[in-house]
Formats: sequence, C-alpha cells, structure tokens
Amino acid sequence: MNSDKVKKGLVIVYTGEGKGKTSAALGGVLRAFGHGFKIKVFHFIKKDSGSGEQKVLRQLGIEVETLGKGFTWNSENIEDDIRLARNGWTKAANDILSGDYDLIVLDELNYVLDYAFLDSEMIIETLRKKPQNLHVIITGRGAPDNLGEFGDLVTEMKMVKHPYHSMGLKAQKGVEY
Repeated sequence: MNSDKVKKGLVIVYTGEGKGKTSAALGGVLRAFGHGFKIKVFHFIKKDSGSGEQKVLRQLGIEVETLGKGFTWNSENIEDDIRLARNGWTKAANDILSGDYDLIVLDELNYVLDYAFLDSEMIIETLRKKPQNLHVIITGRGAPDNLGEFGDLVTEMKMVKHPYHSMGLKAQKGVEY
C-alpha cells in the first residue's frame, strides 16, 4: 500500500440520473494507477462481459471483480440477485478492511442499496473502519441520503440530454461500455 502518497483516504460518491458516474470513478482509477496505487474495482451489477473498461483495467493489471449477472430490473430470480449482492459485499468489505489497497471502487453499489439488497448503515459501518489512507469510490444512481451525508466528496450527475431519449440510440460499444 502506498500510504506515503495519501494524507487522508476519502469516501467519494458519484450518483444521479446523468451519465458519467463510472467514467468519473475510472478517471480516479487512472490517476491513482499513474501514482502507483494498488487498486481493486468491484462491479456490483455488471457481469464479466468483456466491456472496454474491464478489458483495459485488466490489461493494466488492475484487479476487477464482477459480482452480478447484469442489470436486475428484468430479473426472473430476484433472490439470486440479492444473494450475489450480499456475497459481493462480503468480498468487498474484506478487501476494504484488509489494508492491502490504496483505492477500491464499488461500482454500482448505489443500485443494490436503492433496491434494498444491502443495508446502507452496514456499508457505512464498514467504511468507518476502513484504513485511514484508503480511498473508496462508490457509484450508481439512487445513493441513499445517509451515504451522501457520510461521503467526503459527493457529486450528483444530472442528465440534460441523452441520445436514447432524443434519437432512440441504444448504448454503443466504445462509448458507453
């Protein structure tokens, strides 16, 4: 762990209806990587799909763990989604408390909190115990108020215009995944 490079590990929350939450987190990953930080990225919803972001993170040697099976609003087995989220949180919490990392990204964690798959107080309790120098970035729509209050840096993305709504365009390879 490169604790000499960090004065105080921050809890950073990117939320809101607009695009760019994961992209902002990955910008932080690139900055940290450039300074030699040890990084791990957890995807709570995304499956291991070979997305552009997953490919490049792995090419850089950054640990990526996918915990979900894709977006769950059409799930036929919500209990399985809940189980995956809880198992994923156990893995993430262990790594948060391990002292082995300088930066951990909890991508899409806000979704599973919003769906009540996990309890936000439980998340905050773990974050209170994290090593002093560990940065944690949390992304996803619907961040609970208490997580926003707890976070050190909180940004809400606002959608002004989206090509899906204005032109009917679906997510495009290389732009959105």
